[in-house]
Amino acid sequence: MASSVPTHPSANTVAALLPKLSDADSDYRFMSLNDLYTALSNGHPGFLLQDFNTAARVVEGILKTLDDQNGEVQNLAIKCLAPLVLKVPPTILSPLVDKLSNLTTEHSVDRSVPATALRTVVTTFPRPVPGLPPSKAVEDAYVAISRVLIPRLVGHVVLSPSKKALPEPPRGILQIRADHPVDGDAVDVLIEVVRCFGPMLQDAEIRALQKAVMDIVEADRAGSVVKKRAVVAISVLALYFSDELLSAFVSQLIESFRNPHLTSAKRRLFITIIGSMARSIPQRFGPYLKTMAPFILSAISQEELAEQEHMVADDGDRDPQLDELRESALVALESCLASCSTDMRPYTTDAINAALLFLRYDPNFTDEGDDEDMGGTKSGDEGQLDDEDFEQEEDFEEEGGFSDDDDLSWKVRRCAAKVLYTLISTRASGDLLEDGTLYDKVAPVLVDRFKEREENVRLENLITMSALVRKTGEGVSIASLGTLDDALPSPIDAPQSRKRRRGGSEAGMFDPPSAYTLTSPVAAPLPSSGPLASLARLSPAIVRSMTKLLQGNSLPTKQASISLLGDIVTVQRGGLSEYLNQLIGPIVDAIKSTGTLSHTSTAASSASGAATATTNSLRVEALRLTAAIAETHATSVLLPHLTQVVPAVVSAARDRFYKISSEALAVVEHLVKVLTPPRLNVMMGPQEGYLSQLYSVVIDRVSANDADLEVRQRAIHALGVLLARTSGPEGAKLLAPAKRSQALDVLLDRLRNEITRLVAVRAVDVVASFAAHKNDFSAAWVRSVAVELGAQLRKADRALRGSSLSALKHLVLSPAGRVNVDDKTIKELVDYLLPLVTADDLHLLGPTLIILARLVAGHAKKVVTAELTTSLCALVLAPLTGLVLNALLLLVQTIGEEGVGRPLMQGLLKDVGVNGDAAVVGKVIGTLVVYGGSTVGVQIEDFERELETAQDDQRKCLALSVLGEVGLRRGASSPLTPDVFLHHFKSKSDQVPLAAAVALGRAGSGKVTVFLPVILAQMDSSGDAQYLLLHSVKEVLQHARLAEREVAAQSHQIWAKLFVAAQAEDNKAIGAECIGRLAMVDPKTFLPMLQTHLKDRMALVRGIVIQAIRYTLTDVDASYDDLLKPVLVPMLTVMLGDSDLENRRLALTTLNSAAHHKADLVLPSLSQLLPLVMKESHVKPELVREVQMGPFRHKVDDGLEVRKSAYETLYALMETAFSRVNVVEFYDRVIAGLGDEHDIRVLCSLMLTKLITLDADETGRRLDGIAEKFRIILSTKPKENAVKQEVEKAEEASKGVLRVSMQIHRRFPMAGGAAVSGQNQVWRSYWEWTRKEFSMPIKAMEEEGHFKIVTS
Repeated sequence: MASSVPTHPSANTVAALLPKLSDADSDYRFMSLNDLYTALSNGHPGFLLQDFNTAARVVEGILKTLDDQNGEVQNLAIKCLAPLVLKVPPTILSPLVDKLSNLTTEHSVDRSVPATALRTVVTTFPRPVPGLPPSKAVEDAYVAISRVLIPRLVGHVVLSPSKKALPEPPRGILQIRADHPVDGDAVDVLIEVVRCFGPMLQDAEIRALQKAVMDIVEADRAGSVVKKRAVVAISVLALYFSDELLSAFVSQLIESFRNPHLTSAKRRLFITIIGSMARSIPQRFGPYLKTMAPFILSAISQEELAEQEHMVADDGDRDPQLDELRESALVALESCLASCSTDMRPYTTDAINAALLFLRYDPNFTDEGDDEDMGGTKSGDEGQLDDEDFEQEEDFEEEGGFSDDDDLSWKVRRCAAKVLYTLISTRASGDLLEDGTLYDKVAPVLVDRFKEREENVRLENLITMSALVRKTGEGVSIASLGTLDDALPSPIDAPQSRKRRRGGSEAGMFDPPSAYTLTSPVAAPLPSSGPLASLARLSPAIVRSMTKLLQGNSLPTKQASISLLGDIVTVQRGGLSEYLNQLIGPIVDAIKSTGTLSHTSTAASSASGAATATTNSLRVEALRLTAAIAETHATSVLLPHLTQVVPAVVSAARDRFYKISSEALAVVEHLVKVLTPPRLNVMMGPQEGYLSQLYSVVIDRVSANDADLEVRQRAIHALGVLLARTSGPEGAKLLAPAKRSQALDVLLDRLRNEITRLVAVRAVDVVASFAAHKNDFSAAWVRSVAVELGAQLRKADRALRGSSLSALKHLVLSPAGRVNVDDKTIKELVDYLLPLVTADDLHLLGPTLIILARLVAGHAKKVVTAELTTSLCALVLAPLTGLVLNALLLLVQTIGEEGVGRPLMQGLLKDVGVNGDAAVVGKVIGTLVVYGGSTVGVQIEDFERELETAQDDQRKCLALSVLGEVGLRRGASSPLTPDVFLHHFKSKSDQVPLAAAVALGRAGSGKVTVFLPVILAQMDSSGDAQYLLLHSVKEVLQHARLAEREVAAQSHQIWAKLFVAAQAEDNKAIGAECIGRLAMVDPKTFLPMLQTHLKDRMALVRGIVIQAIRYTLTDVDASYDDLLKPVLVPMLTVMLGDSDLENRRLALTTLNSAAHHKADLVLPSLSQLLPLVMKESHVKPELVREVQMGPFRHKVDDGLEVRKSAYETLYALMETAFSRVNVVEFYDRVIAGLGDEHDIRVLCSLMLTKLITLDADETGRRLDGIAEKFRIILSTKPKENAVKQEVEKAEEASKGVLRVSMQIHRRFPMAGGAAVSGQNQVWRSYWEWTRKEFSMPIKAMEEEGHFKIVTS
């Protein structure tokens, strides 16, 4: 039935509906209310403001329907209140609230209707926004709340608007009455009042509400549900407590705790209040924990437990309220540890002892091997479990479990496990994990309690242990754990080594990677101490427990157990070799599990995925564990078990459920590596039969068009691995040539399929990367694949283009590809590659140039066309560096060697010349001159004449660059002498002297015995000449690998000259770089000398040494790392403690570099270095001074640059060593940085975006602190006379804050939604204000597609 309400209703429209609200038929009343709701919602905001009579009648009508016998009518009446309060005159708001607060329902069964109606009105009222003055509508709403609702709640007038006495209101809704129970719904009304109008409430109102709520908490007549809501109300009120009120409230709590007649129930409530306060206002409440924490800990102390157990032994009855008290105490303890970690540090030992005590607390179950108290750990090895423990558990399960429904001790044990989980999450990194507390005290008890009879508790124990194992692995360097079996690129990318050759040479670009350079995984030697050593010692006990648990019937327990084993394998990179006989059987059984029954647990934490376990999720977890075992354990250990594993995995790979099939194919990939060289010699075992089974299932899955796309992608990559590992003559013994040919054809077919093309390209890349023999591919296959890959280079998909180019490069470089590419294919490939010879995309340019260089060799006339020459000339105009420049020089070198360089040389001289960067153009021309010889049409003498006759500085620079490159590449046969370059040091040009210095160094690198003595002899001069000669020395040292012996022979003389020259102001940076590069030439000699100079009395010398050490950190030689390892951390410690401010800044940049390049050397000792970095991130008042500028005084912070460097270092450590950082202290500095200078604020905002992912738990706890800083930034407006840069900075800061705020809200949508507790109230208020005041920028960001805001 269509509504009769017009589109633009008036007051008359509403008045016409009111009589029908009293109709005898409930349907008519409902329809009338529905029309009324439509009219109120669609009406103009002011259409009832001038008609007081109609507005009053509407209020009366709705109030009457709130007492309707029909529940649907009541609900709709409540719904009508929301638009009504926004349309009626302000003078009606107070009477409306008064009547609602006094409303009694006579005809309704639901007694909560008045309170629900009040909550609707309160939440609909316009509410204040912190930081902004309240509007007229907000003030009117607050008047109604303050004058009517709050007195009605507490039972007396709190704020008198005038001096004349007002009549006392009726008894308060929250007041305790003997004839009426306390209304829990009224407490919810109070919560909404505080949540919506907290910023406007005056101190007297807060005090009155707090007293009313505490009266409920202390009242004996109030029910437990009402008291729990009262605790929530206190946590919401606490946000608006003044310092005086908070102190008084804490004092009141202390007095209540000390009351000798305090009951267990009240004590539990007071302890709960402490926990809720810690969550609600952690920063303000934290300092009070030194007084409050002992009250929590006393409730769960050993002494109190012993006393209570003694009373139980005497009386025979156990009070269930005691277990509720312990549960509440543990929950409060967890809240305090999570929210106020720093303030709880003094109570760490007590908290751990209490958690361990009650983790073993099971008074209704006697274990003969337990302690006398309650059944704790055994008197022997705490980490050991024998079969009797599990036999008793099985007997218990057979009896059907403990039948006493009043046994709440399992809740106590579960909360104890959660306390330990919180301690591990917040205090493990760089703290309790490093000092051994977690493994010495906590871990053995956790392992012992795996025998827990209650599944919920057992799951919490397993999850907590998994968290500890993962924390152990977070700080472990993978490289330190032995050789890994990672001989093939990953399924997604084909990564190149991050290590570069010293000097950046293009040598080796033609060398394809070898598939046989890596060996089978070997067990790394166990460290003598530390978390890894502790985990290794505990592993036998864990495995024994897991073996028994995996034989049980509980799916969640099995899944959590397998997940824990997976964490152990991942962290230790193995470690189960001795226990596979016990574990493989249960793991294979889990893989073979059938059925779809879902076993759901109520465990609150689901970190291991075991909170809801199904047969399928168990199988997936078991397959992941199998893959980890295969990846990290030696083949010799795995071979005896493959008879069980391979059939189970093959069967799972054919499963219809795509997740199982996909995970099984990942295991297949690892099994292929296990069964093929280099991990297993061809003659070592019967692997051919296993490989045949794996080959069949992979081909089947690749060819199955009805299989899920993810399954086919996994299968295609597994096929690539299989083909790569069975290449060469040895591989033919493992995979028959017919099968190999079939597999290659299938791969080509998948390559031509658009859906599977990308993963097929990557599989081809894998196969081509490790093709070691010319007969691995047929000529037809190579040509088809090459052309297909070339065609993809014109596609818009960047990932496809990059992967295709990588695959094509490896195909062309492989022996099989090189001999099977014909002229026709080369021509097509060149056509595909030429458009990529441009500086527009340097990521694609490097591989393109390498491919062309390979094609030029042997097919020069087909490849070196006019189009390629034109493209190369255009490319040389770009400022190329690094690997791309090396690839270009390699191509030019090959062109010269093939004798086809004349057209290119003509183009370079005619079309490029001085138009490009002289350094780049000179290197290209010099390379071509050296390797092209007489075929290029120019000689060295031509450039020498050009240097002497040219009047143009740019031409001189180019000639110098060419001659420097010629000298470098010709080496000892170079006819050039130092005088050719030294003559131009005195040029009046700004560019020529520096170009001559660089050229002198490059030429000298090829002829060190001639040039270096001359350079050193000239260095005694001062001024510009010395500065230029330092650049020459730098070039020589950069290419020292070409003549290491000659350079080393003069190293001490170079060292002495450098230290003298570097002390000039202009020479510090370049001198320090030269010293650092010299130290890399002979580190055994010069590293100790650098360490000695760090203690020089001159700050200038110390600064030079600090910079020099930074330059040495880019060296990737393993022998250099061995020498640097014992001295790096002591040197960094000395640097960071330097008395000179600038030197400390340089030291921070050096640590930053070490974190990137030498993380393995720095991370183990980060606990020594991090406090020094944290110290520099603080604002130091002694470094802030005032400067008089005309009539104005400005503050100058001399410590700003050091502080910036400190935050940059923290950012670097967050990316490379976050697991080693104390996250609580780290977050303190990040939030402090949000209130610092602009550059630091930007960096901290960026850090926040990463912390959202790295530690979501701690981010959730810090939302209120973040909100306070963000509000200040957004509320800061530039002055009217601000310059353009200041305005732009303010706009950039606002946009950055909004962007981070949106990311946080997307990650924590509930934090910005309706309040369910006192937590995150500040963030919730901030987010509501942001969405209102910055709606346009937020909408613009949403439209850009960067964020999808979750509306709560």
